[in-house]
Amino acid sequence: MAGLNGREDRREDMERRIAEIIDGAPEDSKKEITAQMDGFKRLFNRFLVERGPSIEWGKVEPAGSTMMHDYSKLPKLDTENIELVRSQLEKLVVLKLNGGLGTSMGCKGPKSLIAVRGEDTFLDLTIKQIQALNVKYNVKVPLVLMNSFNTHVDTQKILWKYQNCGVPIFTFQQSCYPRINTESLLPVDNDLENKEAWYPPGHGDVYEAFYNSNYLKKFLDEGKKYVFVSNIDNLGANVDLSILNSLLTREESDPCEFLIEVTNKTRADVKGGTLINYENKIRLLEIAQVPKDHIDEFTSVSKFEIFNTNNMWINMPAIHRLTEQRAWNMEIIRNEKATESGLKVIQLETAAGAAIKHFEGAIGVNVPRSRFLPVKLTSDLLLVMSNLYGIQNGTLTINPKRQFPGVPLVKLGQDKFKKVQNFLDRFANIPDLLELDHLTVSGDVTFGKNVVLKGTVIIIAHHGERVDIASGSILENKIVSGNLRIVDH
Repeated sequence: MAGLNGREDRREDMERRIAEIIDGAPEDSKKEITAQMDGFKRLFNRFLVERGPSIEWGKVEPAGSTMMHDYSKLPKLDTENIELVRSQLEKLVVLKLNGGLGTSMGCKGPKSLIAVRGEDTFLDLTIKQIQALNVKYNVKVPLVLMNSFNTHVDTQKILWKYQNCGVPIFTFQQSCYPRINTESLLPVDNDLENKEAWYPPGHGDVYEAFYNSNYLKKFLDEGKKYVFVSNIDNLGANVDLSILNSLLTREESDPCEFLIEVTNKTRADVKGGTLINYENKIRLLEIAQVPKDHIDEFTSVSKFEIFNTNNMWINMPAIHRLTEQRAWNMEIIRNEKATESGLKVIQLETAAGAAIKHFEGAIGVNVPRSRFLPVKLTSDLLLVMSNLYGIQNGTLTINPKRQFPGVPLVKLGQDKFKKVQNFLDRFANIPDLLELDHLTVSGDVTFGKNVVLKGTVIIIAHHGERVDIASGSILENKIVSGNLRIVDH
């Protein structure tokens, strides 16, 4: 990177291009585009200046007991005290991060519209959860969806079906930032209609986008205090009354502006972000910030036992204050991509959890694993569709008949199982997984009806081979490979 003069030249060049983008915007969206470009310019200017790691490894310590709280030790709440719970829910807003597409599962359109349990989508289950609360406690907890330009139109189209569900639903679009040409460090294109030239800048944008939407002000005017933010594909992220009660009862004595849920690491989570004590302040540490020679230490369960679920409870007056002060200074994630034409570009992004360092009295709470149930791949989908879980009012709970702690580790080969439709075509129905520990499936494999999988099961069909697991098969601690085609009689 060039020196001080070079950086100033780059900044001025970007200023000119951004001014051109704003000038070319339609009149009715100029104000919105200007607010978004202001946010982008602040991020870009930091990107030009900031060099080297954002932390010094020698100062990193695991978050201690004053920063980390155990869920089981939160104040007890009588959830049948209808008046008390209603008064607390009246101060809550639920916000779901709804910017992602279903591409990781071979689907087009918003991921939230993929069916995950019967015909119910992520969005259906979210609304059923809030609907049940609203009915029981006679409240109207609102649901807010932060969409990206990739998901906004399709999400808006589906909302008609929830008109009479008893849940007020609001949507806004997160910011839209210009992709940066890696060589010139200028926007790829000024044209707002060229989708390939723009990107949503990560969920760290939620604070400014929520503020710019005017919904933050609306809810503050209505007396709301906290917003519960989570990923819409985390099926475990429902409203937790104990956490809400804890936040509201400590407002006077020991106020907490930001609470982030963490849970114990498993083998699948070692790369997840963790909470640390950094110069006596709580911080979120992501693997991208860790020096290469300390990666093993970071992924060690013995030193960093917990990881971030991205379930956050945030004080809305504090969001308003910090946005007005332009205080946001989350670590920049440099995401290098290539366009369809092969042009190398940079996307500057931020993560919502990294804002924890800006809030007063911020804490982490170690919650049960059941509050982290993300569906990123069809391997996850197999678990949530199976008899491992029961469902009530949109909330999945582990089947009490499962005798082992935790959920099985499942790895389905991406060549045959990546796309949801291909995945569904390979199962006559979902196998019984109650006693499963580990499942690996690779290659051309199909499952008949009423298959039971127990212990560790590995099924491998090598290139040119096919394995059909017959209906009614019980596989316990088995390795199956080669050709296996059993015809039902």
